[in-house]
Amino acid sequence: MEKKNITKNLKIKNKVLVVGSGGREHALSWKLRQSEHVKELYCAPGNGGTCIDAKNVAIEVDDFEGIKDFVIKNKIKLTVVGPEVPLVNGIVDSFYDEGLVKKGHLIFGPIRKAAKLEGSKAFAKLFMKKYGIPTADFEIFDNFDDANKYIKKKEFPLVVKASGLAAGKGSIVCKTLEQAVNALDRIMIKKEFKDSGKEVVIEEFMEGEEASILALTDGKIILPLVSSQDHKPIFETQKDRERWLKTGGDNKYKNYEIGPNTGGMGAYAPAPIVTDKVMKKVCKKILEPTITHMAEEGNKFVGCLYAGLMIKDNEPRVLEFNVRFGDPEAQPVLSLLKNDLYELLMACIKGNLNDYEIKNKKGAACCVVMASGGYPGEYEKGKEISGLDAIKNMPNVYVFHAGTKIENGKTLTNGGRVLGVTGTGNSIKEARKTTYSIVDKISFGNEHHRTDIGAKALKR
Repeated sequence: MEKKNITKNLKIKNKVLVVGSGGREHALSWKLRQSEHVKELYCAPGNGGTCIDAKNVAIEVDDFEGIKDFVIKNKIKLTVVGPEVPLVNGIVDSFYDEGLVKKGHLIFGPIRKAAKLEGSKAFAKLFMKKYGIPTADFEIFDNFDDANKYIKKKEFPLVVKASGLAAGKGSIVCKTLEQAVNALDRIMIKKEFKDSGKEVVIEEFMEGEEASILALTDGKIILPLVSSQDHKPIFETQKDRERWLKTGGDNKYKNYEIGPNTGGMGAYAPAPIVTDKVMKKVCKKILEPTITHMAEEGNKFVGCLYAGLMIKDNEPRVLEFNVRFGDPEAQPVLSLLKNDLYELLMACIKGNLNDYEIKNKKGAACCVVMASGGYPGEYEKGKEISGLDAIKNMPNVYVFHAGTKIENGKTLTNGGRVLGVTGTGNSIKEARKTTYSIVDKISFGNEHHRTDIGAKALKR
């Protein structure tokens, strides 16, 4: 809610570009489309669902020159960067360096140096250690033999992480020495995550319950959005494991309790584990010192800071930082946001976030990801998706597209995570019921989804 100053030119109808092609970008487009300040909305490159709320543009996220040319030629007022890769590679810097921002072409997201919080887990861990931000004890290695010697001296479980970007899949929980050696081999020798594995972070395993906090910031003021909880592993229960294997999941994971990590198989909001008491600690011990000290080091962070947390006995510790809206957390979080998203993003860029406060709808939201069989390993594309027409305009639900495309009038699968079915309700129980009822109406070949998204919340 705006308190006093109106951002300059805010009431003028504007053109907006969302960069990305996933479920997060569809959610951002959907929310921005609701703004009274948005005249035209584009998504580059978009997917089979973003074209519902925006005009898709055939420009890839790493084509900085193509993006900037489009922004200039089409007089785009605001560019919103969804995925981490272009942020880590400096797309925001390029807008500033080439004078686009001075000419009125604003961009939402952190500069390259600030984006290093996600681009390098090693950097983030050293930063947290330097400033006393609570996280797990760790060591960093760039040599397989040294890392291998180190784990042989450690107690288990522990976590082995590729330091660089790995699409959410580079963190491996190891309960035995054999699993840890295998993880190091996958990351550093076989280079399963490519250059992301040049360095590894080996850290203690933190017990507790996970939660995600997405916070908007102008580099000084911090406004946390509603809390959420992601579900990273491909399966959780024996039933999920059996279903996944039948869809083409890799048999090498058949004995793992929760399977390999993914970009996220679903999320719900709010997360009951994040009480008011816990949120105050998150702000005081994690968000505020991070933003303050990044600025002091000349890396002012403007954008959306995502803190992945482990919470035990009401004490939060940082699992990881991301430098953008989470996916799939953005889907339930934005579904509950009452504010005009365009106004909030502009306030971050303009430096007047202090003039706003976050307002959320009552109730809860739940997002279940419907994935291609075999994901996060190999999977087939081009499966026709059925059931979407039957659920159009249904109340309290929205299907956010991720890995989809439109071909000859048909909606086809085009990625690992295909759809993010998101339902809202007066409670998490009601939101889950709505969401899973819609999931049951949609189908495509070898589809897989988890059946327990939000189950932890019911226990609380």
